[in-house]
Amino acid sequence: MTDVVVIGAGAAGLMCAIVAGQRGKSVVVLERGERIGAKILISGGGRCNFTNIHAQPGNYLSSNPDFCKSALARYQPADFLALVERHGIAWHEKKLGQLFCDHSSREIVEMLRHECDDAGVQIKTGAEITAIRRVDSDSSFEIKTSRDIFSAKRLVIATGGLSLPKLGATDFAYRIAQQFGLNVIPGRAGLVPFTFGGHDLEFCRALSGISVPCTAQMGNRLSKEKGVEFTEQFLFTHRGLSGPAMLQISSYWQAPEELRINLFPGEDARTWLEENRASGQRLDTLLAKRLPERFVSAWLAPFAPLRPIRHYSSKELNDLAQRLQNWTLRPAGTEGYATAEVTVGGIDTRDLHSKTMEARAVPGLHFIGEAVDVTGWLGGYNFQWAWASGHACGQAV
Repeated sequence: MTDVVVIGAGAAGLMCAIVAGQRGKSVVVLERGERIGAKILISGGGRCNFTNIHAQPGNYLSSNPDFCKSALARYQPADFLALVERHGIAWHEKKLGQLFCDHSSREIVEMLRHECDDAGVQIKTGAEITAIRRVDSDSSFEIKTSRDIFSAKRLVIATGGLSLPKLGATDFAYRIAQQFGLNVIPGRAGLVPFTFGGHDLEFCRALSGISVPCTAQMGNRLSKEKGVEFTEQFLFTHRGLSGPAMLQISSYWQAPEELRINLFPGEDARTWLEENRASGQRLDTLLAKRLPERFVSAWLAPFAPLRPIRHYSSKELNDLAQRLQNWTLRPAGTEGYATAEVTVGGIDTRDLHSKTMEARAVPGLHFIGEAVDVTGWLGGYNFQWAWASGHACGQAV
């Protein structure tokens, strides 16, 4: 018998175990894989974008938007940064509040491991869970693995979502939730590249590797309600579109919605064209001052034959400006969970207490991290949710 069993040695699970251990609880962490923090290790190109200093509830998607407020308020980016600095880990802000390790994401994993050791937390890797049941006599949980049987008063599920199955992602958390009667919001891949077909795919393939600045917008109901748009780069690939702007908007996209791309972010294209109308430059030469030359040539193909900008009528310039600021594309789909950074959806947060992450109908059972229906933007927000939800749970178990 132990006080707490945490299933999943990722960011949320390890944070929960540390906090519970520091409170004097006996804690065992069971990890199916052979190493802890697998997703931490590959994040941020191996340097771990471990938080975002701007993290607020508005940076998260959920069918129950208020749920994340409590945990995020009680454990903020500055709190995790203080832990990082206490361990002497050098860090830097890359852009837009994104904090990275100067050297390696392994430093974050080792920091968490040391914190677990100091808190007396036991970590068992290679622990394949074969069954979980509630023991009616004392309301404890019995957790069977391929090697051992554990009993605990508190059980925390921190096994993540379906993204990146090559790292061991499964639907384990959802199956356990359903076993105990909790609702699960159907999931989809988030922070994921788009795929295209037909002419659009040919267009993307011809420009593969080219990055273009833009503001990406969505026409679906959810993003209209929230006024969601992302100003960043997008990247052409052999399968479609990727890059930060596309990854961000992908979490809101659902087929068969169109993408709207503004190639003049923060400016009025019509005004800019008018200001340059007196020049003798040809249209493609002029636009190549703002956008990659190969992209300009391909994008302007429907406007051929190209002429000096002063030879275009006001209507033609209006049409061009409209297309520059409202270029619409309809993706065929996304690359799916294989390359998605997160899962949108998950365990319905209406079935959980926001302060403790405990199931309302099953005392002692908690769900944290990516497994629940809270999904952050690209740029350290999902790690901050992992730390915050793990911390909230660790204080309660």
